[in-house]
Amino acid sequence: MPQHPAPEREFTMRFTSTPRGARLARRLVSHRLNDWGHPYTTPVNETLTLITAELSANAVRHGHVPGRDFHVQLTLAEGTFRIEVTDTRDEKQPSPTPAAPDPLSESGRGLLLVASLADDWGVTPRPAAPGKTVWAQLRVPTGGHAYAHPGISDPADSASAQEHNTESIPATSSLPRDGLGSRPGVARRAGRRR
Repeated sequence: MPQHPAPEREFTMRFTSTPRGARLARRLVSHRLNDWGHPYTTPVNETLTLITAELSANAVRHGHVPGRDFHVQLTLAEGTFRIEVTDTRDEKQPSPTPAAPDPLSESGRGLLLVASLADDWGVTPRPAAPGKTVWAQLRVPTGGHAYAHPGISDPADSASAQEHNTESIPATSSLPRDGLGSRPGVARRAGRRR
């Protein structure tokens, strides 16, 4: 197993292997990045939050073992963020080159997204226990400036989540929000989405 440089910063936590646990992992990684000087609407925060969301959702969907949690570790070392999501199921290994999904399918694009956003990603066996770790790395420039990853739009192009008191849309989305915090074309009836 390759050695990694000692982390300058580290966040580690276990989450229940449920959709709620996956959402919490995504939110806590975003909060931690904000605390580390990469505000919510910066490309670094939005990119790593999206990668975390995809890897956590995969851990819940494909790596779930009843009664077992999944583990998330975010580290920053030598200008590189590394996100690792570990589950306890080793027989379902993701392919090192994700296949293109059926165009009509509503799922199957997560690892393609991770591969396009991350500078590097892969899968390693879980040490000393059954399972696997899916990881992704994103390099950031020194000096604390936000890294503009290819394919990530400028956060100034979308409405600020704080101005509208809503959760932000990932920067990869091309759908702007209206003044009410919803996407154009999303029908609302009595204040609830259909």
